[in-house]
Amino acid sequence: MRASPSRPSRACDRGRPVRALSACDVLAIWEVTAGAGPTQRALAILARACPERSPESLAALPLGRRDGLLLELYRSTFGPALDLFERCPACGQGLALGVDADDLLAGGSEIAGDSEKGGVRELAVDGLELRFRLPTSADVDAAARAPDPAAARAVLVERLVVEARRGGAAVDPRELGEAELTRFAESLAAADPRAEVVFDLRCEACQHRWQAFCDVAECFWHQLATAARHLLREVHVLAGSYGWCEADILALAAPRRRAYLEMLAGE
Repeated sequence: MRASPSRPSRACDRGRPVRALSACDVLAIWEVTAGAGPTQRALAILARACPERSPESLAALPLGRRDGLLLELYRSTFGPALDLFERCPACGQGLALGVDADDLLAGGSEIAGDSEKGGVRELAVDGLELRFRLPTSADVDAAARAPDPAAARAVLVERLVVEARRGGAAVDPRELGEAELTRFAESLAAADPRAEVVFDLRCEACQHRWQAFCDVAECFWHQLATAARHLLREVHVLAGSYGWCEADILALAAPRRRAYLEMLAGE
């Protein structure tokens, strides 16, 4: 587990800093989310870091705001480097991609308006008027339970469109055409740019080009799972050598735990 940088994070709740996860936090989150889905993992991480926030308020955050908080917390806990791995869809060659959390935070602008409450936006195109809100973790979770991608898209549209009118008459969101749905998706992306971070990649082996989605929540959880396994190994070695209990070992600062492990390795 990398040492936390001294740079303070921005607010988890306005006026409150995002505190770095402790060793106990890392193990607790890993233990309860090992079999959970991506949305549940993301919310469990934030719930542990922001105990003053209710689970409902965290689930209601627009995805860009949620992932921005996850990036802040990741940086505070593990440092700014995110290590991503992709496989070329053409030849299967692996590609390691180093991403800086600071770049992601700087690249995605803050959501305009009342983002914490998912304020309603408006879109007018070719006689169609839409009032919609930004997607949240709860929306993504509902869409994930759909049987196929088309059904998942329909779930999101139905949940996000507050009102649809064409020529002054009410329209069922499920009756929107493909061109209208495309414009709707573009409006969502423009309103919440951090909700979907996409990288343009090129395979050095076959020169194939493709786009890859950076799932901030999954990157965080994989790093947290790696850190948890390292912590368990440290506890195993130190408890077996000194007879200390897990709680006392985890209460030690990371540099002190490493110093004890180095002394044991040098014996």
